[in-house]
Amino acid sequence: MKRLMTIFLMIILLSLFYMYNPFSQEMKVNAKDSKVNYKKLTPEEQQVIIHKGTEAPWTGKYVNFKATGTFTCKQCNAPLYLSQDKFDSQCGWPSFDDEVPSAIKRQVDADGRRTEILCANCGAHLGHVFSGEGFTAKNIRHCVNSISLNFVPADNKTNSETAYFAGGCFWGTEHYLNKTKGVITTTVGYMGGDVENPTYKQVCAGNTGHIETVQVEFDPAIISFEELAKLFFEIHDPTQTNGQGPDIGEQYLSVIFYSNDEQKAVSEKLIKILQGKGYRVATTLIKADKFWDAEDYHQDYYEHKGTQPYCHFYTKRF
Repeated sequence: MKRLMTIFLMIILLSLFYMYNPFSQEMKVNAKDSKVNYKKLTPEEQQVIIHKGTEAPWTGKYVNFKATGTFTCKQCNAPLYLSQDKFDSQCGWPSFDDEVPSAIKRQVDADGRRTEILCANCGAHLGHVFSGEGFTAKNIRHCVNSISLNFVPADNKTNSETAYFAGGCFWGTEHYLNKTKGVITTTVGYMGGDVENPTYKQVCAGNTGHIETVQVEFDPAIISFEELAKLFFEIHDPTQTNGQGPDIGEQYLSVIFYSNDEQKAVSEKLIKILQGKGYRVATTLIKADKFWDAEDYHQDYYEHKGTQPYCHFYTKRF
């Protein structure tokens, strides 16, 4: 009996030690805090990052992405890959032949055959890694879902500038602008509304005030804003007042969201030139505000689909 009482007292003392031990409490706090900065994921992001799904090939934002910088984890923002290690494998997903040191965790996939790759910091599912394919000298291919990634531009891109053009369905506008020499990267999204982080469905319903917009990052040493704006006026109908082609609605209006007074002045000059040629220009000029990226499947839409725009055509006007 005495022995049982001794064991019982020891259990109580150990329990009290764990409850009030500062080190134990610190571990609990840190474990809780470690998730505070995790991004709140959309259902689509959860399907891949948490539930280990796979996005459809050629639909991801970063498949044909060529900007210089660092790819980070969508969930925790930990650096994962450098753009210099990205290569075109024609597999339909972003491919890398190297990783940021200690950034990637490998484990046997649930299928028992492939090797799954995860963010070493938070465990987010990224994709799979393959070897022996001969794509590059390193003979490694990290096949990664775009939806698992974010991108941080390199600091040495301080000479780039950004422009925002809205000319109907952003698929067609991006298709032409992205092919232009001097354009570093394009992103389709939404601007001008009053709802935070709107979805495509919300914008199409016409009750958020957003307009389908293309964000263009360009090198002014190669192409000027004026040259881009001229192209913008030539790849859509700037005289249509209610949309673009068969796409009718406020989300399809013609707008230049200017980033500074210089862009505004250039846009005003070009509109006056067109008006002098007899065009009744409907394009409006609005100060750029918060730009919200559209869903991944909208990015580089026609390049992934392999077709041509249905309501955007090039017409020389200058």
